Amino acid sequence: MRELFAAIEPYDQGFLKVSGLHTIYYQQSGNPNGRPVVFLHGGPGGGIDPSYRQYFDPQKWRVVLFDQRGCGRSTPHAELRENTTWDLVNDIEKLRTHLGIESWVVFGGSWGSTLSLAYSQSYPQVCKGLILRGIFLLRQWELLWFYQQGASRIFPDAWEEFVAPIPPAERHDMIGAYYRRLTSDDTQVSTEAARAWSLWEAATSKLLPNPDLIRRFGEVKFSTAFARIECHYFVNKGFLDYEEQLLKNVEIIRHLPAAIVQGRYDIVCPMETAWELSRAWPEAEFVIVDDAGHSMSEPGIRSALIDATEAFAKL
Repeated sequence: MRELFAAIEPYDQGFLKVSGLHTIYYQQSGNPNGRPVVFLHGGPGGGIDPSYRQYFDPQKWRVVLFDQRGCGRSTPHAELRENTTWDLVNDIEKLRTHLGIESWVVFGGSWGSTLSLAYSQSYPQVCKGLILRGIFLLRQWELLWFYQQGASRIFPDAWEEFVAPIPPAERHDMIGAYYRRLTSDDTQVSTEAARAWSLWEAATSKLLPNPDLIRRFGEVKFSTAFARIECHYFVNKGFLDYEEQLLKNVEIIRHLPAAIVQGRYDIVCPMETAWELSRAWPEAEFVIVDDAGHSMSEPGIRSALIDATEAFAKL
């Protein structure tokens, strides 16, 4: 079972203006002459964490992390305007060009796996390979499973708290009901909704619930961006042209090396989606972690991801 590499600090960080409205924060760590990798965080709206740098051997990798539009240190905070999947795809490419990187490995989990597929299918020529975890393709059944009925049957205690801010008459469409509150001008209403939305995901992300994760997701600044941006994307069906787009377009990237890591008991992004992706992409290495849920920090998932980064460092 692999452990994280030692904690390191970025050797470079800065801000890149990507539109008239948005500026994204980025950082680089590891070896400036190492193999470049871009880390795409989850959410959307989750932001980066220092631990993300520790999944890569700092002697082998040039690790690029950035906060996607509206979250973390990117500005403006929790902004929904000009915030779509394709805006983020273009931001990644602008960042690659800004940093003078010819091509890189793409690493993403959960929403990061969605964005990794969207980016690599848009710019396959600059991608050296993909490491994906907790696969999410933003299809309607996946959203209904987690926000309407499905996960609710496994975590009825956490679900009771999730539905609490929503009157019974509106609970037939939880995403729509939350969106109205998350975009409310009433700060108390939007803050309460953001916290409840975020805590639902925190409570269900690990095989064994983690109090530290729940505390972090309950913080006002984090939950505001996380909930608003997630709900914005989900109401708009990920801004995809059609529901099966990312799965159908796997043909564009099948020639690239890929690893797919999935927790069998992932409640947030059920394994059926990863299974479908692996069937559409049989050349990809598919690792099922039998004693894990959704979080990349769970021991089995962490170890499988580091196995993948070590293998990809040799490509």
